[in-house]
Amino acid sequence: MYQPSTIPYQEHRGFRRTFRPGHLSLGLFFPLEAFEGDTPSMLDQVGLARRAETLGFSALWFRDVPLRDPDFGDVGQVFDPWVYLGYMAAHTTDIALGTASIALPLRHPLHTAKAAASVDQLSDGSLLLGVASGDRPVEFPAFNVNPEKRAEVFRERCEVIRQAHSTYFEPIRWNGGELLGADLIPKPTTRQIPLFVTGHSRQSLDWIARESHGWINYPRPPKIQRMIVDDWRQQVMTECGPVYKPFIQSLYIDLDARPSTPPSPIHLGFRLGRDHLRTLLEKLQEIGVDHVILNLKYGKRSAVDVIEELGTHIVPHFGAQVSGKVS
Repeated sequence: MYQPSTIPYQEHRGFRRTFRPGHLSLGLFFPLEAFEGDTPSMLDQVGLARRAETLGFSALWFRDVPLRDPDFGDVGQVFDPWVYLGYMAAHTTDIALGTASIALPLRHPLHTAKAAASVDQLSDGSLLLGVASGDRPVEFPAFNVNPEKRAEVFRERCEVIRQAHSTYFEPIRWNGGELLGADLIPKPTTRQIPLFVTGHSRQSLDWIARESHGWINYPRPPKIQRMIVDDWRQQVMTECGPVYKPFIQSLYIDLDARPSTPPSPIHLGFRLGRDHLRTLLEKLQEIGVDHVILNLKYGKRSAVDVIEELGTHIVPHFGAQVSGKVS
């Protein structure tokens, strides 16, 4: 049983909107559209984001894909994530804004810390900071990063960001530099921006449980996912005690217009009707998944129609939290 807490990341507004023990919430990945090939159109994203917020989705998620790699097949939401986060923060009010995920080894840790705190302040505490070690081979030489050392670099940069956000004029030293006699501003709205590790990022599960505020993972059959969620809960208990650290997963969907269409596999998800989607989400909630990020890339219908259907028939069962209540 989780105990009431004043842990800084749990007091964060974006965290409180998105996460509550025993309750699954829903988010959406940008781009909010279905598209073929590797590059989306990026049309009417602001209108769709605002509609998702009105319909009660908990969070919108932004990927970090700095370069177009034709062999990888997906450029994410095209724009730089920090620029796009600032842009979307100016066009939304309450919905949480998450990164899934910033490739820490490709970015200077103080730049990352400043960008994250800036977005968090400008959005009144909406940022959820997902981070990763990077997985596209073409990117590492382009940014002069040794891919064999990215596990160590990832750990180190997580610590630099944590210290830069939570301390004032204290020395910070790491292999790539040192901060002496100066301080990073702005600070975030809470002493800790909620930080979520994606996959293992070449780290051990005990390290992730101890150092992160939650775990972003990949879709798997519910029976397998249950074992992974159980391992996560046990590891968090071992490392931190009865502290709530959510489990998040992605899910690609091709939502069929017929509600009763049974599920059939697509890449990292399913083609299915809304009745079966609700059943799947209820099962994920039952096994302990806290948040599902839906990706519309492989859909056959317009995002306008899909988001409206989800918001009308699915989100009310898994809505965002507003003032301690589920909307």
